[in-house]
This record gives sequence, C-alpha cells and structure tokens, in this order.
Amino acid sequence: MDAKAEGRSARKDHALDDRTDMTANFLGLPRTLPDGRAPAAVIFGAGHGSTYPGKDSTAHARAADAIRAASKADAGLLTHWDFDLGGPLFPDGLVACVDSGDLPTAMHDNAGNRALIEARTRAVLAEGAVPILLGGDDSVVIPFLAGFAEGGPIWILQIDAHIDWRDALDGERFGYSSPMRRASEMGHVAGMVQVGLRGVGSARPAEIEAARDFGSRFVTARELHAGGIDTALRHIPEGARVVVTLDCDGLDPAVMPGVIAPAPGGLSYTQATQLIAGLGRRARIVGFDLVELYPPADIGGLSALTAARLVINAIGAIVRQA
Repeated sequence: MDAKAEGRSARKDHALDDRTDMTANFLGLPRTLPDGRAPAAVIFGAGHGSTYPGKDSTAHARAADAIRAASKADAGLLTHWDFDLGGPLFPDGLVACVDSGDLPTAMHDNAGNRALIEARTRAVLAEGAVPILLGGDDSVVIPFLAGFAEGGPIWILQIDAHIDWRDALDGERFGYSSPMRRASEMGHVAGMVQVGLRGVGSARPAEIEAARDFGSRFVTARELHAGGIDTALRHIPEGARVVVTLDCDGLDPAVMPGVIAPAPGGLSYTQATQLIAGLGRRARIVGFDLVELYPPADIGGLSALTAARLVINAIGAIVRQA
C-alpha cells in the first residue's frame, strides 16, 4: 500500500472510530470532524420554540434526546449495509455528519428561542453544510426556515397531517399551528408542497383558501397512497433547493404513535423514506427538520426508533447528493 492509500485508510478508521464521549450524540457522531474536514450536514436540537400562553412544551423538548437514544442501536453499524440506502450510510466510509448538541432554549422565551434557532441555522449554512434540526414542537420550524433567507429561493416539502396555516392562536403568531403561514410570508420561500394531509385539524375554510391563494400544493395521504410519491414530487421543480419539514403526525400512528394528535391513514415509513430519497435525486435537500415527536405517547420506543431511522435516511440522501 502506498503512502497516500495508507493515509486515506488511517483517516477512514479515525473518522469511524473517533466517537469517544459522544455516546449521547445521534449515532455517536462527533461534534467536529477530524483533519479539519467540513461536514455535509450538522445536527442540532431545539427543545422549545414559541410556546402558547398557558401551555407546557416540556414533553416535546424531550424528543431530541429520545431520538438520539433510539439511534444508539445503529451507532456501531456505520460501515454496515443499509438496505434503505443501498449501501453504508457514508458511501466512502468517511463520516460526513456531526451532532453539535442542543440549543439552550427555554420554555416561553419565545423571541429568544427564535433568535437562537435562526442564528444556528444561518451559521450551519455559512459553513456550507445542511442543517438538520431535531424539535421540539412545530413552532421551531418558523425560525429554522427564516435562517435560509440569504441563500436564495427555497421550496418546502412538508410531511404533516395538517396544513399549519393559522395566522394566530391565543394571540401567538409563531406557534405550532402557524409555521406554513409564516413561511408563506418569507420572501425566499418560492413554493411549498404539503403531503400527508388527512382528517381534521385547526384549519378552517379561510386557512385552506389562504394556502391555495399562496399557491401551496396539497397532496392528501389518500392521494399519495393511491398514486405513489410522484403525486408529491412532480410539484417540486427539478434542481430546486428544498427544505424538508417532517411533522411526526404525518406518518400513520401504526408506526408513529408518539404524537399529540394522531390521525389514522398517514404515510408509511417506506413512503416517507421514498419521498426523502426521491427528493434527493430530483432536487437538492438544503435543510431537514423533524418535529412533534411526543415521547409520553410513544409505545415501546417505536416512534423514537422510526424518527431516528427517518433522520438516518435524510443524512443518507444528503451525502449522496451531487
């Protein structure tokens, strides 16, 4: 073996094994990569966003830790074949994602939390990496999307049972019922596709009309079950920069029971991972968030495990982008 090959081999071993004291991180990933390499993606958590008056967001704030704990089973398998991805998570063997930990958010410090989330998102993007946010309830999505303002237009692919277009609820305009309404007001948001819609939620006819006036494309869960993932992906322009926002209640409660508003008939795990992979091939994933896991309602850790696998699939799609 020549010197260059030996160096590559040493770096690979170091990248996969240097997880000392990182057992609490997602997949045991390091906080920084060795040899000064820049990561393709950076994970961070935000337990609290904009909590409604009189509400308690503590349980949602436990979600990131639950997801990280569920990922431990795969932490020692980074070089193993992943059938969801058609190969190991990191195809060249070099770890390309880091977990930078949680932001110091605090319940009811709504403006402060939004500032923290937006600033961290901007900082990750400034490094040339893809931010991956672990919520928290759906309110953390608003400052996350705001953090993309300086990089050019983005599209949003939302996986959710609900459209989240309330202008305000209990006087709060930045709560978990409003992220897509606030996103529609951001000048850098070029369009959105909302997938998995079903049942009944906070949306009234006025919110449906407002979303349609903006140009949002609705793809109900029933439509996706009947027509496959192309019913959603065809609305995304080829080559577009896309942020994926995944509300756990977008999935069927048979595989994701740990949510606060379960609705039968949601996406399967396979459909969700196919959407992520298909999007990575059609467009460019520039951001990903997973929100609304509610640990007190989980059953046997199934929801946290499913959430962890969804994040792994997102990382896999991101590192495979050209």
